[in-house]
Amino acid sequence: MTYVTPGRPKSPRQAEAERNDRALLDAARAVLATDGAHASVAAIAKRAGVGIGSLYRRYPTKQALFLHLLDLTLDEYLTAAETALADPDPWSGLTGYIHTVLNFSGTLAPIAGTLTLSDAINEKSRRSDEAVAAVVARAHEAGVLRPDATDIDIDLLIEQLGKSPLIEQLAAQGRTDLAAAARSARTRVTTIALDGLRANGHPTLPGDPPSLALFTERWRHPDDDSGPQRD
Repeated sequence: MTYVTPGRPKSPRQAEAERNDRALLDAARAVLATDGAHASVAAIAKRAGVGIGSLYRRYPTKQALFLHLLDLTLDEYLTAAETALADPDPWSGLTGYIHTVLNFSGTLAPIAGTLTLSDAINEKSRRSDEAVAAVVARAHEAGVLRPDATDIDIDLLIEQLGKSPLIEQLAAQGRTDLAAAARSARTRVTTIALDGLRANGHPTLPGDPPSLALFTERWRHPDDDSGPQRD
């Protein structure tokens, strides 16, 4: 994952601080994927190869770290959706979006409902949701996506495919020699799964389409009304 900060050339100290920040954010994603909401600051700092003091200088609380990570992730989702909409091929755009998002390290689902979300983050989430819905609608209009598949189905599919026990186990074992093969295997499995989205005479999907609330309501913090308000 690459986080780009535009502007004038950085001093060596600033460049080091940015490298540490990128390492912390990538480590937070990875630790969340394996430890869930109970991910510890110590585990994140250790994986990033930085001291606890460096982490707390940048992020005074674990919640601050996760909020920043969520903010960046929403930017990445929006960029991926906009890139998909720019693809002249609706199917290529849709599947390209899914593959791009799956390349993000880890999933943020474990922290749903644990953070108080700002208006800015909720607005960014809304824009991202709208862009993804447009990607899916375009694929429907082109007749390449099965008609009973919704944008929420796509979101949930990404969440399911985004967690790879194989990749996580090999990373925990330090088997960097197998990392590329594991990523390739996930891409193959993802492609197999995506074939189920094609509009080519599949049986109708069981049950009712999932609602947006099913996907988003878990982000509502129990002590406030900061979570998404959509139906």
